[in-house]
Amino acid sequence: MAEQKLSAAEKVEGVGKATVSFVESVGNGGVIIAESIYWILFGVRERQPVRIGAVIQQMMEIGVAAIPIIIMLTGTIGVMLAIQGIHTLRIFGAESRVTIGIAFSVVREFAPLITGILVAGRSGSALAARIGTMKINQEIDALKVMGINPTRFLVVPAMISMIVMVPALTLLGMFMGLFAAGLYVNADLGISMAAYTRDTIDILSLDDLWHGLGKSLIFAVLIAVIGVVNGAGVQGGAEGVGKATTRSVVQAISAIIVTDMIFAFVATR
Repeated sequence: MAEQKLSAAEKVEGVGKATVSFVESVGNGGVIIAESIYWILFGVRERQPVRIGAVIQQMMEIGVAAIPIIIMLTGTIGVMLAIQGIHTLRIFGAESRVTIGIAFSVVREFAPLITGILVAGRSGSALAARIGTMKINQEIDALKVMGINPTRFLVVPAMISMIVMVPALTLLGMFMGLFAAGLYVNADLGISMAAYTRDTIDILSLDDLWHGLGKSLIFAVLIAVIGVVNGAGVQGGAEGVGKATTRSVVQAISAIIVTDMIFAFVATR
């Protein structure tokens, strides 16, 4: 009985610790966002402006270097949607209307979702690892001693780069997904690319485009904040960096999928 009571107490304690840790992480994320906005707006006045060179370097790493994999993945998703859409609609003899499903699915859902997941796994983990390594090596403490704000120096360039490049990659993914799907539709159904393009333009509206880009903007902020929070919370040396990197990827992808679900539910009411 005593062992059972102890086990129950340990479970309650574990739940309490997890809850406190979650609340603390959310609070830290909110502080990071607030500080980033402050340094973007008032960095020049404080004589610590945002480093443009660092922002450009981050953009190259986050955005330009990810173009090939974005093209490959979104193109593959577009073809997959075309294959499955044609197969499903053929049951009803309506395969010629597959363009509707492809256009809405790529622009509103799959392009921002795939881009967010890719950037979270590729750049969000790198951000967490870099900040975690700097913390272990006491480089962040050295920045504070030199009078350099770590948020302005490390976080803001990554945040700006994410906010700019994730929507840009999402837009590229939209075009690539639609184009690749159009090629398959042309090969399978004989619908010309001109007719496919015309149908896609007629179906989609600016609201659909802003829906996808708006989600990608939220995903960008989530990826940056989660990466920074996990990197700053590293403990235990190199092993801690590995755990923080893994945790960053898992949390970022989970947050992206949950946010996407909420966004889709609200937008369709």
